[in-house]
Amino acid sequence: MMPETELDAALFFNDLPGAYPIYLAFRDAVLAAHPDTKIKVQKTQITFYNPRVFACASLLRARRKAELPKPWLTVTLGLPYRLGSPRAAICTEPYPGRWTTHIVLGAPEEVDEEDLGREPARGGGRGAASLGGRGLCLCRREVMGGPAEPAMFCFS
Repeated sequence: MMPETELDAALFFNDLPGAYPIYLAFRDAVLAAHPDTKIKVQKTQITFYNPRVFACASLLRARRKAELPKPWLTVTLGLPYRLGSPRAAICTEPYPGRWTTHIVLGAPEEVDEEDLGREPARGGGRGAASLGGRGLCLCRREVMGGPAEPAMFCFS
């Protein structure tokens, strides 16, 4: 029997089952980089936190329907700057210096485990995440000398 969270996640994708393998690749990459991450399956999104929310996966239509790959998964990240990447479907600044960025993934291969842990080429400072041409990268950052936590993203 699947653990409750995994079963909940599988049920989350009932309407778009092809997105489940993309989610699994994303989840596995996050957990490989940050094993202490907690996952909460909610009605409209799956939230990753440790101790704060740092990423979400959802079936949000972040692009026009005709522009969405089939299947798709929308990954939402918090960034300290506006992302100028063509992979960023929507960027908003809900608070000064805090950008919410939605990225549409169309295949498990777009989550690049090879780059996990790589320091970014620009932005975000020490430890961040990059979503380059090959995929998503999550890294750790240290907060005020405390333990490293996955709480910041940047793109190379």
